[in-house]
Amino acid sequence: MAIRAFLNRMKEDFSTIDRSIDPDTCEVSSVLLEDQDRTFMFEDLNGGKAVGNLFSTRDKMARYMGIGRDDLMQHLMSAMSDPRPFEVADQGEWMANVVEDVDLTRLPIPRYFPEDGGRYITAGVIVAEYGGKRNISFHRMMVMGKDCMAVRLVPRHLFTMHQAAKEAGEELRISICVGLCPCALLAAAASLDYEVDELEVASALRLSTIGEPMRVAEGPNGLMVPANCDYVLEGRLTLEEVDEGPFVDITGTYDHVRKQPLIIIDKMLHVDDPVFHLLQPGGNEHFLLMGMPREPVIFRTVRQTVPRTHAVRLTEGGCCWLNGVVSISKNKEGDGVNAIMAAFSGHPSMKQVIIVDSDIDVFDDRMVEWAMATRFQGNRMLVVPDSAGSSLDPSSSGTTYKVGYDATMPLGKEDLFRRATLD
Repeated sequence: MAIRAFLNRMKEDFSTIDRSIDPDTCEVSSVLLEDQDRTFMFEDLNGGKAVGNLFSTRDKMARYMGIGRDDLMQHLMSAMSDPRPFEVADQGEWMANVVEDVDLTRLPIPRYFPEDGGRYITAGVIVAEYGGKRNISFHRMMVMGKDCMAVRLVPRHLFTMHQAAKEAGEELRISICVGLCPCALLAAAASLDYEVDELEVASALRLSTIGEPMRVAEGPNGLMVPANCDYVLEGRLTLEEVDEGPFVDITGTYDHVRKQPLIIIDKMLHVDDPVFHLLQPGGNEHFLLMGMPREPVIFRTVRQTVPRTHAVRLTEGGCCWLNGVVSISKNKEGDGVNAIMAAFSGHPSMKQVIIVDSDIDVFDDRMVEWAMATRFQGNRMLVVPDSAGSSLDPSSSGTTYKVGYDATMPLGKEDLFRRATLD
């Protein structure tokens, strides 16, 4: 069990909520947002167990994988570049219990904010196969009844599979996995080529960090899913569309209601004493799982322009999506501006990026602000008007103004800009 194994290793770092919690009161969000660095186990959420803020910091993700925080991006970049085969197990841990008469309303699935359209599965990863292609990806799912949910699909891979199935007049078989390890979660959140199997990216990430491949097992519906998650919901992405939303997305603002596909759940499988993973909308764990897989792409794109690229961070203050910091070592003047343009190319949803020197820790907000205060002037700001940006940005009106800040030291004058030390 991916969740249970991690919790057993971090007993001193999480709190247990023993009281009974009504899933419609939004009390879960009150607890999780109070201290986002801390993991919380809910012993009685609608009669079941659930955990939130599980991987809400880079340190916790790195600890699970047995690596340093600053090594996360390099391992993820390597896994995305070189996927590795997974190992097929005889059975998954989630096969311990099979439920034919599914009732989603009895699961520990909460409503997170008062104006949400309903209770939401937020850490559910959907596995689907169609036309010889497999995809695993994150999607929010709004519970609508005992065996049905509305799912938000954006025009990416699962959307493409669903459209192809619809054109053939077919429903799309899916499995929804809850309680996955961070290797699988990060692979599911990555934006990869349609030909790439995310399970193989997850396997490569586990091999390079934990030292073992991803283990998968075939469920009753014939789909391969990770063998060590807590819940697997088998169902169908139907041809019917229903209202989905409102829902608080990554910026902490409400996303509007729209017509989205209906999922019918046929069967539920789970481990003994399962734990449901809760991903707080607009919280730090949401930020990291959505934004971290973009950082290797930005890094690779900038490095093609500025060879000595050192680190990339999408910042929590920018929802790990809209604002970023990149550290480089310049070979020539103008590399800072080139890095700005390359960063926007690597992550088109980003609207602000700061370029700093290698002596600035991109994970230290105070150091980044110090670089802006002491190394930046307004004439070194690049503004890109009327650009396509993120649909999640409430300030955008179809297009956005992107701004890049070159906060690097002028070449040949470094002694005027270096911070004094006692070394």
